Amino acid sequence: MIRTGRPQHHRSPYRGRRDAALLSPVLLTVLITGLAFATPREIAFSRLLPAAPALAAAMWPVLATLLLGGFCLLAMIGLSFFYSDLGTSYTVAAIVAVTLAAAYTSHLRLQREETLFQVRLVADAAQKVLLRPLPRRVQDVDIESLYLAAQEQARIGGDFYEVVDTPYGVRLLIGDVRGKGLSAVGAASVVINCFRENAYDQPDLRGIIHRLDISMARYSVAIPDPDQPEHFATALIAEIPYDSGNVNVLNCGHPPPVLMRGGEIRVLEPTVPSPPLNLATLLGDDYIVDTFAFASGDQMLLYTDGVTETRDHTGTFFPLPEWMRQLGPATPRELLDRLHGDLLHYSGGRLEDDIAAVAVRCRRPWTQEHPA
Repeated sequence: MIRTGRPQHHRSPYRGRRDAALLSPVLLTVLITGLAFATPREIAFSRLLPAAPALAAAMWPVLATLLLGGFCLLAMIGLSFFYSDLGTSYTVAAIVAVTLAAAYTSHLRLQREETLFQVRLVADAAQKVLLRPLPRRVQDVDIESLYLAAQEQARIGGDFYEVVDTPYGVRLLIGDVRGKGLSAVGAASVVINCFRENAYDQPDLRGIIHRLDISMARYSVAIPDPDQPEHFATALIAEIPYDSGNVNVLNCGHPPPVLMRGGEIRVLEPTVPSPPLNLATLLGDDYIVDTFAFASGDQMLLYTDGVTETRDHTGTFFPLPEWMRQLGPATPRELLDRLHGDLLHYSGGRLEDDIAAVAVRCRRPWTQEHPA
């Protein structure tokens, strides 16, 4: 049984400021005109009127910019009826010249914004393929996810996660490709697609990791990155079998998940570290699967290192286990929403790395066989 929910949308706290900024050319025009009428003519505030259409070019369309320039022109002509020695002809010429230049600049800006919009549409489509919405419930496991880009304009990156319902149980993948740019995105897509195929067929987690390692190695050879000799990625696979109250974890150099049971917090460290993907030839391919209890009401947080490497103004890392101890009872969605807000608050609103997290909760003990 799989239930899929709608993605969570968060309203930007800076939206009101952007809306107010759109009115700034009008406010500037009114301010300059008012000062020109109210102050002695020797100050000549009217000479600042060309600044209004110049400012409008940065945020308004072409027609609105031309209309504002026309209003400034009429305002200057109106001032000339009250003050005959303002150098009206020079200011009028400046308003006309600046307005025409501003209109052309606005046209170029709109063209670039349209190009950027099309690029973002492609990025959004790639994001939905790479990080498709996870099911909110698989059998008796509640699942929620969180993805935060370090840059507001970014859409995709090297962090990845996936959840699949298999004959062997619910299998989860989370990882982080080292590197940036399109090459990191390509490597992440290779890992995810390989996991989606092999999670259904491989009875053992070691078999899945072996296939992921081979796929990453092939990609590294086929798509070399000039910034680094070869691609590699940390990865963690968790398996929640249907016929037991345990979770099996294979950790390949990834930050360990955190288990919440009642008011107790436990970091699920691997007994023996396993090598990251595409480093098995250097470090050996001895993959170790650890088994931990995972019963009714237990909740587990899987995350990338962007969470624990978030720093405050003093350079101190985000204390994830201590934060979860203070969190108290929370659903997976509440946990990730709180994590989202507290990470932004802790970092002063500026993230230095992409962040991905998946929260899972067991609803009741596994007493039934998984249906065929």
